Amino acid sequence: MSSPILKDRKILLAVTGGIAAYKSLEVVRRLRSEDASVTVLMTEASTRFVTPLTFESLSGNRVYTDVFSSPLVHISLPEEAHAFLIAPATANTIGKIASGIADDMVTLSLLAFRGPVLYAPAMNQRMYEHPLVRRNMNTLGEMGYEEIPPEEGGLACGGYGVGRMASAERIIEALKGRLCRKDMAGLKVLVTAGPTREYIDPVRFISNRSSGKMGHALCRVAMRRGADVTLVSGPTAEGPPHGVRLLRVETAEEMLEAVRRHAAEVQLLVMAAAVADFVPESRSSTKVDKGGGLTLRLRPSADIIKTVSAMKRRPFVIGFSAETGPEIDRAGEKLRQKGMDFIVFNDVTFNGAGFDSDMNRISIIDSGGVTDYPLMSKEECAEVIFDRYLERRGGVGG
Repeated sequence: MSSPILKDRKILLAVTGGIAAYKSLEVVRRLRSEDASVTVLMTEASTRFVTPLTFESLSGNRVYTDVFSSPLVHISLPEEAHAFLIAPATANTIGKIASGIADDMVTLSLLAFRGPVLYAPAMNQRMYEHPLVRRNMNTLGEMGYEEIPPEEGGLACGGYGVGRMASAERIIEALKGRLCRKDMAGLKVLVTAGPTREYIDPVRFISNRSSGKMGHALCRVAMRRGADVTLVSGPTAEGPPHGVRLLRVETAEEMLEAVRRHAAEVQLLVMAAAVADFVPESRSSTKVDKGGGLTLRLRPSADIIKTVSAMKRRPFVIGFSAETGPEIDRAGEKLRQKGMDFIVFNDVTFNGAGFDSDMNRISIIDSGGVTDYPLMSKEECAEVIFDRYLERRGGVGG
């Protein structure tokens, strides 16, 4: 899911000599898909794992491996770059940087760079835990360099532990977070996402088509912009954004309890979840026999937004209204009835938007009227939603 943060940004990607160098190919591909410009710098050892030609083909730019074949490029490239990313970062390169050693294209260029530096360690678990490596990483942290921690899993040596280079997705997200404005710093945000399940019996339930994509996009954008984010999520195939505080629920009642428990602690609640409107009046403790037929009696589910809006100490409340057609008047009525601060309307039948899509077309409705937006990614929708929130709150957190 793309966002405009990396568009036209110049990224220096330093690749050092570990077997994880092949994973950096995906990092380049992802950066290019975000319309970033990528220039790859390689240590001599890294060329033993992946050829410079491969990176050159993916990046569309010349790859630099030798200081002497390109005099002073280690000065000119850093002057133009917006961020310096080292992935993978080996124990050797981390140690050289921490000691101020500059004897190759990567370390020389880094010393000439003035801007955000991120590095993704990749090594054996015992190496990663070694006191010398930890000391060197602490030194990098004191200089403001951001570590993108490795993941736990199978290692190239055949062992298992923490040492695998972070996924391309996590690396790109960390880069976005470092380059994004921090106008939501200090804000505590509660987001709900996904559907709820209302059980008929132990194996059957009523639910809906919500994928949770919009809620997860809201979480990612809020965290990039500096907010402290808690996500209350119904069942969804979406992996939770890295760093979010996750509370898993199933039913509307469970979601209500989770939201009510945390609502007084946050400044902003964004109800992006598709909470079931109706729940069975009774639930069988055993599977209902198909042969006898089934008649369901339903009652309205708990109204989470109305409950929170009525609280004496309540956050700013943003709701969503997903309709099957241009029924924007219904969204306006929900805004008035439930006491929200503003509501986001979207037509789920619009081609290319809505359920299971990374795109959406929204309108924001508040006391000032209706603002329509074009079809855009759900992350871009999240950006304009938070922009409107900050406008309404007079730049809180800025």
